[in-house]
Amino acid sequence: MNDELLLVGARVIDPLNAFDGLRDIGIRDGVIVDPATLHAVERLNLKGKVVAPGFIDLHVHLRYPGQTHKEDIRSGTAAAAAGGFTTVLAMPNTVPAVDNPALLADVLRKAATEGAVHVLQAGALTVGRQGEEVTDIAGLKAAGAPVVTDDGSTPQQAAVMRQAMIAAAAAGIAVIDHCEDTNLARPGVMHDGAVARELGLPGQPRSAEEVIVARDIVLAAETGCRLHLQHLSSAGSVAMLRLAQQQGLPVTGEVCPHHLFLTDEACRTFGVNAKMAPPLREEADRQALIEGLRDGTLCAIASDHAPHSAEEKAAGWNKAPFGIVGLEAAVPLCLTELYHRGVLTLSQLIALFTVGPRKVLGLPIGSLALGATADVTILDPDAEHSISVESFASRSRNCPYEGWKCRGKVVGTLVGNTRFLSADYAD
Repeated sequence: MNDELLLVGARVIDPLNAFDGLRDIGIRDGVIVDPATLHAVERLNLKGKVVAPGFIDLHVHLRYPGQTHKEDIRSGTAAAAAGGFTTVLAMPNTVPAVDNPALLADVLRKAATEGAVHVLQAGALTVGRQGEEVTDIAGLKAAGAPVVTDDGSTPQQAAVMRQAMIAAAAAGIAVIDHCEDTNLARPGVMHDGAVARELGLPGQPRSAEEVIVARDIVLAAETGCRLHLQHLSSAGSVAMLRLAQQQGLPVTGEVCPHHLFLTDEACRTFGVNAKMAPPLREEADRQALIEGLRDGTLCAIASDHAPHSAEEKAAGWNKAPFGIVGLEAAVPLCLTELYHRGVLTLSQLIALFTVGPRKVLGLPIGSLALGATADVTILDPDAEHSISVESFASRSRNCPYEGWKCRGKVVGTLVGNTRFLSADYAD
C-alpha cells in the first residue's frame, strides 16, 4: 500500500483546532503532513463526506482476559473500526481484573498484535475490584493505564475511595467512576418507577446513582483528584455535575446513547436487551441528559459497549447481566437523533467523540493537526440506512436497535497506516 495518501474533496471538521471547511488532508507513513510535501501520492476522493479526527470511545468492554466467549480484542476492535472509533478505552472488570501492572502490560501487548484500533487499558481502582484495598495506581500508570476505575462497581466505603483519589492525584491520573450505591441499587434490575411496578420487577432508584455522585464530587474537591463520572443517567446527577463545574472542580461526565434515546418504557418492548447499569430512566431524565450535552456539562458520549452471550441474556430479568453492545450503533444513532434533529451542530457532536475524551484521558489524540497520528473518521452525514445487528462485527448481539432507521453513517476509518472502508463506500 502506498505510504502517501491525500484525502480530497471532504468537509473537514476538527473541533480542537476550530476548523470547519473544505481542506485536503495529507498523510505519510501514518502521520498527518502538509499536502504540499507529498510526492508519490494516492488520492482518496471524499466529496460529499465529512472527515473528522478519529473518534474515541471512553467506555468499552473487550472481555479480555477471561470472558472471550462474549467478545475479544480482535472482534471488539473490529466493531470499533466499523463504528468509526480509532481509539477505545477498555474497562478492567475482566476475569481476573486488570489490577496490576503485569496483567495490564499483557493486555496492551495482545492489543498491539490483535487490535484493529488503538486500545487503551484502564487499571482497576481496587484489588480484584473488591472495593477494599487500593491498587498500585502509580505502577498502573507507569505500565500504560491512562485512568483507573472499578467500572461495574465502585468502592462502597468512602474512606477507600478517598484513599484511592489521594493516590491518583499524587500519580497525576484520573479516577473514572461507576456511580452506584449497591445498598440502594440491589436487587433492582431496572429503574424504580411506574413501568417497573407494572412489570412486577424490582427497581433501582435514582438515589443509587446520585448518592455516589455527590460523595465523590465532595471527595474530588477535598483531594484535588480529577474525577470523571461514567454513564450518567439521572437529572439529579447532571445538576450536581453542573454545580461542581461552576465551582471550578476537576469533574467531568459522560453519557451513553441508550440513556439519550431510550427510557424505561423500552423495557416493555425489548426485555432484557433494555437491562442496563445504570438503568434506563424516565423522559425527564433523558431530557436533562440532552440539555447536559447542549450546555457542555457532559463532555463525552461513550458507548458502554457491553457484550454478553445469547445464553446469558436468556436467563431472564432477574439473572441476565446488565448491558448492550453499542460500538457499531453509537455514531449513526447520534447523527440521527442529535445532529439531524437540531440538538447539536455536527462540530459539537464530533467534539463529544474527540475533544471531550481527549480532555478526560489527558492524551494528545483527537486532532487533525500536522504531525498528529493519522487517525481519521469518515462520515456520510446524510446516508439513510437501518441498523442491522446481525451484521455487527461484535461477537455478541445483545442490542435493542435492530431495524432502527438512521440518517448518517460511518463509511470509513483510518488508523495510522491501516484503512477500514465500508463496502458501500462510493469513491
